[in-house]
Amino acid sequence: MKVAYILSSPNCQKLLTSMIIPQLQAGKHGAEVLGMFFVMDNTYFLLDGTETGEDLQELSGATGMLLMGCDQCVHERGLDGRLVPAAQIGCFPNLYAALAGSGLDQVITL
Repeated sequence: MKVAYILSSPNCQKLLTSMIIPQLQAGKHGAEVLGMFFVMDNTYFLLDGTETGEDLQELSGATGMLLMGCDQCVHERGLDGRLVPAAQIGCFPNLYAALAGSGLDQVITL
């Protein structure tokens, strides 16, 4: 199964950092994650120089997983130029275009 995550809840940190990322690193997540889209304060997860940001950068490099921060959310938080190199900045139309034709089965919002 191929999935993408939209990280929108202020409560998704535990799910991402103690479940999803470790499962992906161990190859035991059970689904192929094609992309993650970060909105609101969750864009901080993409911050370069943080443990979570570095973990996501490494996973993206190893798997090709899309990392995208909401453009308005990134700009509002002053994070321009401060995200991990793999992170793209965009809006939902950019997300749709990036995942088009990928065989995506489910989008999961956390």
